[in-house]
Amino acid sequence: MKKSLVCVAILASSVFTTTALAEEHWGYEGKTGPAHWGGLNPDFSSCGIGKEQSPIDIRRRDVKKQEPLPAIGFDYAASPAEIVNNGHTVQVNFQSGGTVQLASGNYKLLQFHFHSPSEEKIEGKNFPLVVHFVHKAEDGKLAVVAVLFKQGKNNPALAKVLDVMPTQKDEKTALGTDFNPADLLPANRAYYSFIGSLTTPPCSEGVQWQVMKSPVELSSKQIKMFQKLYPHNARPVQPLHGREIKEG
Repeated sequence: MKKSLVCVAILASSVFTTTALAEEHWGYEGKTGPAHWGGLNPDFSSCGIGKEQSPIDIRRRDVKKQEPLPAIGFDYAASPAEIVNNGHTVQVNFQSGGTVQLASGNYKLLQFHFHSPSEEKIEGKNFPLVVHFVHKAEDGKLAVVAVLFKQGKNNPALAKVLDVMPTQKDEKTALGTDFNPADLLPANRAYYSFIGSLTTPPCSEGVQWQVMKSPVELSSKQIKMFQKLYPHNARPVQPLHGREIKEG
């Protein structure tokens, strides 16, 4: 009887572990990589069958010729913030980082995080790093502004994050209140816009995407600082499936 109970306990433990893995664990390589996300959890199904998935390769031939969209109204502000290493990337969470005004409405900045290399491509080319600024409207809809980074001179604003970012999963640290997310934006605010998804599970769709056309510089040392933690945390580009790409 005792032996049977032990077997049952082991089996139950195994089932729990497998379930937990399917529900919570995903990554960028192997059996939990992007090609398998859709099958890891029913809630992740959009990752496999969605038709408005991100990221995409932005090509001029797919950009709709029309009146340009209005300029993005950036109204970011310095705010208390926390840097978190969540096991997939480094993320900066804001208490009150400001808002953006888009053609689709007004959105509050929640956080920004990093991917290397850039998930988005421009004419088939990606960049060493991208920062995704994630925003939420009052009705719950999401909007992301993507800022691409190319290798060049040291970026003082980015250094405020990279120099103190946590190196261990689930580790957190406070970011100085003098940090303004607007300092990471390019001087040229032209952008591409399309409807897409979150680029990580559950890959929820209906996200309003804005990809800034002009990259910002950061140094080779700064690129290596992030890649030392996450050498590759980018989802491959997804099919466009007839979506329109607009520009502003």
